[in-house]
Amino acid sequence: MIFAAGFGTRMGALTADRPKPLISVAGRPLIDHALDLAQSVKPRRIVVNTHYKAEVLHEHLKSHGVLVSHEADQILDTGGGLKNARPLLDSDCVFTLNPDVAWKGPNPLTTLLSCWNAHDMDALLLCVPTSRAIGRIGGGDFSADIQARISRGGDLVYTGAQIVKPALLDRISEPVFSLNTLWDLLINEGRAAAAEYPGTWCDVGRPDGIVRAEHMLGNVDV
Repeated sequence: MIFAAGFGTRMGALTADRPKPLISVAGRPLIDHALDLAQSVKPRRIVVNTHYKAEVLHEHLKSHGVLVSHEADQILDTGGGLKNARPLLDSDCVFTLNPDVAWKGPNPLTTLLSCWNAHDMDALLLCVPTSRAIGRIGGGDFSADIQARISRGGDLVYTGAQIVKPALLDRISEPVFSLNTLWDLLINEGRAAAAEYPGTWCDVGRPDGIVRAEHMLGNVDV
């Protein structure tokens, strides 16, 4: 699942006439970079959620062979959005991906897949040390023990890519909630883990992130 419903308020005027996933980096919309990554691992289906400027994004997605989970009445946040899309995803384990980031290195989804262990994990978050997190404001999000189980606080930045078991979202009754709510439950149970991305990652949530990402990429598409 690719999260594409947000308002993109940090982008300022750039999102006045388009949703953030249609902002270009290295000559292509952010959503297209994310779709390339997703399609490379050959999932059974790809779901994109939408809300802000949805009609523009729907038109762009027509030729990409994806399913759309449209949040018409309100944005459901990441957890609520994933829970709402479960019937379309129809899988016990799913990748989720934020499109407003850039990667230099291997496909992040391939990295996750190589580390995934459904017996020992309910969520596997792809993280990068702050030293390789371009455009990151503030410290890290998590730390990991020798068995890769995560706890809050530390030098690891969540990159916006994970594998998670979506059925666990039924434990949360609210319709609008962040994935952080689920992660906190799984952290307490020792069921949330981290994989370290071996390349470089850039936050493209703000206008200056576009320049930073393009500099990181060296004019090479993600």
